[in-house]
Amino acid sequence: MTDVPRSSPLSAQPWPLRAACATAALEAVVLVVQALLVLPALDGQRLAMGLTSALFLAVYGAGLAWCAWCLVRGQSWARAPVVLAQLIQVLVGFTSDWTPDVIGWVLVAVGIAVLVGVFHPRSLAALSTDEHA
Repeated sequence: MTDVPRSSPLSAQPWPLRAACATAALEAVVLVVQALLVLPALDGQRLAMGLTSALFLAVYGAGLAWCAWCLVRGQSWARAPVVLAQLIQVLVGFTSDWTPDVIGWVLVAVGIAVLVGVFHPRSLAALSTDEHA
């Protein structure tokens, strides 16, 4: 008996899902870059806060990248973490006092774009067929 892989080839996935996953992966890269940019600013007074922030951003970015990769490969469990990350991003974009208006609106637009791609009917159909295969 041979095992059938649960992942789907990338070319078999609908374009809305591939676009959403690519955008989430780009977000993950930005998060990891932010983690690296925090490191040079570390000093003695705020060392613990800076290290904690850098670690959080790096883990968050790596987790989002992994979930985006799993989602584009047809693993439907990864949809929930990607959706949660986008909802957090949209809320931060709308409510944060520390983000300039332009950055806030970019966060909102990108988060909504990923949500639309993930919940597009073709994406849902592709993920539901892999789930029951």
